Amino acid sequence: MGKITALAAVAVLALAGCGSDDDNGDDKNAGSSNTLDCGVADGDGPKVGIAYDVGGQGDKSFNDAAAVGVKKAVDELGAQCTEAEAQDGEAESAREDRLRQLADGGHNPIVAVGFLYSEAVNKVAPDYPEINFDVVDGFDPDDQPNENVAYLTFAEEQGSFLVGAAAALKSKSGNVGFVGGVNSDLIKKFEAGYTAGAKAVKSDIEVQVKYIEESDASGFNDPAGGKAAATGMFDQGADVVYHASGGSGAGVFQAAVEAGDGMWAIGVDSDQWQTASESEKPHILTSMLKRVDVAAFDAISAVAEGSPLSGYQTYDLAKDGVGYATSGGFVDDIIGDLDGYADQIKSGEIKVPTAP
Repeated sequence: MGKITALAAVAVLALAGCGSDDDNGDDKNAGSSNTLDCGVADGDGPKVGIAYDVGGQGDKSFNDAAAVGVKKAVDELGAQCTEAEAQDGEAESAREDRLRQLADGGHNPIVAVGFLYSEAVNKVAPDYPEINFDVVDGFDPDDQPNENVAYLTFAEEQGSFLVGAAAALKSKSGNVGFVGGVNSDLIKKFEAGYTAGAKAVKSDIEVQVKYIEESDASGFNDPAGGKAAATGMFDQGADVVYHASGGSGAGVFQAAVEAGDGMWAIGVDSDQWQTASESEKPHILTSMLKRVDVAAFDAISAVAEGSPLSGYQTYDLAKDGVGYATSGGFVDDIIGDLDGYADQIKSGEIKVPTAP
């Protein structure tokens, strides 16, 4: 997709309509194999605008999971849709312009993918009170709530706890790793949950941690950086590495392949085994499912029903907002253990930390 320069130009807001792949929202592994194509989405339902973060659709991670939710709305609600994508290194004003272009085009709701849209939505939403904005991982940056904005947040620490437990149960070396894209409060939730889950299984397990970038969002779109971080961990004795790094995870998977037999990677956001190459699939133990597809579809269907979401909406294990994937069959023998931990989290017996 090219940069957005004018709403009316096809080269600006890439359009794609949806194919006919089935999407079962209740499937543990849903949200990975469906492609959104707004160009053929011509129903009479909501006119959805989706503003992707850097990497856009095709990142095999966070953005793709959001696209699956929009695709479900196209299939089940007759939605139309328009896609727009952020660019590496763009100014904050570019995000605002992107949202305004979608709003001026009559899109409602507008789903903004990623916390980096929070400030932009806060500036734009008051100018379009009849349009509903939904920010995935978003936050309200001031003390003046906008009634037409919903912040779709997730208990990433809960899902990360489960894959951390899986890592510890499968590790033979007693040494596992975590690669984060950017050292932010959001990604620290993944780290904290993963570490807690691993230590719940083996209290003395070693957990290596590496962030690709301290603050630059390019850490979510740097496969070479992801590979370097994971390779260093494998070299230091880790045999399972979990990433929360968006498109950079491609490098983590490649590092696991090159590290050899018995070396594992854990995906994030969507079931990344489903979109992995044949050489990578034997090395992807599981993925932490962050059901952005569930949240995006909820937001769209709420508008269709005339009751838009507003304020903070949290998707946790109890709401099927997070979980783990079973594709490949590599965790089949420990599903009982993992589901047992999930039950303890849902009941409150286990309280998962949100910071390291």
